[in-house]
Amino acid sequence: MDIYIALVHHPVRNRLGETVTTAVTNIDIHDLARAARTYDVRATFIVTPIEQQRSLVGRIIGHWEHGAGASHNPIRARAFERLRVARDVDEAALAIERETGSTPTLVATGAQLHTDITEYAVLRGRIADEPGALLLLFGTGFGLTDEILRRCPLRLPAIQALPGRGDYNHLSVRSAVSIILDRLLGDR
Repeated sequence: MDIYIALVHHPVRNRLGETVTTAVTNIDIHDLARAARTYDVRATFIVTPIEQQRSLVGRIIGHWEHGAGASHNPIRARAFERLRVARDVDEAALAIERETGSTPTLVATGAQLHTDITEYAVLRGRIADEPGALLLLFGTGFGLTDEILRRCPLRLPAIQALPGRGDYNHLSVRSAVSIILDRLLGDR
């Protein structure tokens, strides 16, 4: 199964539960590109409806693929080869469908997902045994909106510490991506 990821900047929730668009950050772009390349993800989409943010991502990609960054750090440049930009989740899914010939199954991730979940081991098995494509959605801010969650037939459980190890659960999206990719695609 082909694996893709999307860092969704809209529609996501703020701390009040309102639907917002979050800012693209340079460190997220770098760390997601590197994690995705490490686990051989086909592509990483940075999803934002804001043209200026898409343009910024395009300039960052260009710097690392063709600009001074490519000669300065060729290893980092390899990670950026699989980074793409999309206006919304639908545009990312359509690009995957064009590339693979199959509509990707949307997979939700999030710190608040505790019901209707697919265990990591189950999805890991499907990845190994089934054809097709998966698009793992990672929300910024305070997570994906209900609108997006309803479109996801698969939901991964929240990343959390063992009981008694603390009640704080607000990882950076960069950390969550790396942990989830390792659980699904890491050496076991």
